[in-house]
Amino acid sequence: MTGRLVLAGEPGFEEAVLGRIFNGRRPSDRRPEAVLLAADEADVQEGVRLAAARGWQVAVRSGGHSWAAWSIRDRSLLIDLGAFTGMTYDEATQIVSAGPAVRGGDDLGPFLEARGRFFGGGHCPSVGIGGFLLQGGQGWNARGWGWAAEQVVAVDVVTADGELVRADAATHADLYWAARGAGPTFPGVVTRFHLATRALPGHLSFTLHVYPVALFDRVLPWLYEIHEQVPPTVEIVAVSMTPENGERVLLVSALAFVDDAAEGEAALAAFRTSPLVHEALVHVDAVPTTLAEQRAEQVRANPEHARYLVDNGWIDGDPAEVAAALRPLFVDLPEPAAFTIWFSMGPLRPLPDMAFSLQSEAYVASYLVYDDEARDAALRRWLNGAWTAAQPVTVGQYLGDSDMTNRQLQVLSPEHWRRLQRVIEERDPRGRFVRHLAGDPAAVNVNHWSS
Repeated sequence: MTGRLVLAGEPGFEEAVLGRIFNGRRPSDRRPEAVLLAADEADVQEGVRLAAARGWQVAVRSGGHSWAAWSIRDRSLLIDLGAFTGMTYDEATQIVSAGPAVRGGDDLGPFLEARGRFFGGGHCPSVGIGGFLLQGGQGWNARGWGWAAEQVVAVDVVTADGELVRADAATHADLYWAARGAGPTFPGVVTRFHLATRALPGHLSFTLHVYPVALFDRVLPWLYEIHEQVPPTVEIVAVSMTPENGERVLLVSALAFVDDAAEGEAALAAFRTSPLVHEALVHVDAVPTTLAEQRAEQVRANPEHARYLVDNGWIDGDPAEVAAALRPLFVDLPEPAAFTIWFSMGPLRPLPDMAFSLQSEAYVASYLVYDDEARDAALRRWLNGAWTAAQPVTVGQYLGDSDMTNRQLQVLSPEHWRRLQRVIEERDPRGRFVRHLAGDPAAVNVNHWSS
């Protein structure tokens, strides 16, 4: 192999297992048999064959941002794709080809912006595109532009037999379908993504309202009143957070990806109708901003190697009932650095034919960010309790912010889930690749309160 194979017990094994995990809360109760620090696709092919010969399963790591560290599995070979950071751009087709460890904001964003192009990678700039795209890809302005996985036009895949193939809508179409939403149960190793890009927006306009968090019950219903009227060029977010040296507040932000300032003013007009604007602590209306400024704020909110406990849900229901059910998640967060986000996805867009298939008009995710390991159990209890209160308005979950070892919810439509199982059975009948890391593997894709 061109890369390096590190066996359990050898010097550097723990670093190879854990060194690229973003979350400082790392698993202590599971370890692979070996880690392959793959240098190229031939290494990946050889690694899959080696795992088959030794009776190991194969797990894959791209960027290391999985909150539950899905890639760390017992009795497995962990194929680490950290070296797969190459990028090429085709001027004729406007397609960018990128390795799975390419970071959406830190690497791919500047690469494309220098060429006048844009791709909606993850909000946190250091998220690798591999796991992000396999899970569907909730990137910048997913509300208007769709899921990042919708922009995948082809993938290069090492199959369970160690064969390298290119999958697209016409060739190996079953793998192409599964690669857009299957997540870590995908029956192969994606070594390269081929992505459609869009023109770089000419201007970004930003509106911000900062409210006392006690107004949450009144602010959220207002957002439900207006969000379907807002143009699809605007990303709409409400977030509960604590400013430095301050008290917790509720931020309502609207980011317009437009051609010029005048278009930005028009796109953000609905946010001037807030009946609570006179109670806002801060009110910023349609000011210019940049992608660099927006990414810097994401870095501030998501410090690398802090401890994270994360959970999420697709939310649906009467706005007043939704606000009441979600109130603990926004108002009572137990750590200063913790934050909860409400993302508008309305009005819902029809999805293309891909594995990703479950969404609603609002997405909510909670991120408990802290440093003290002794707080793990208490914070887990708090988070589980708050999400239990939200069950009446929860319809499922997004894979990217889930932890099935703790709480299992539906992530795909039943029809798509059954279709995915058929693809897996046909492509990986011997179970060479790991499946979802779940507390109850028999109850995956089922809301736990209805199983």
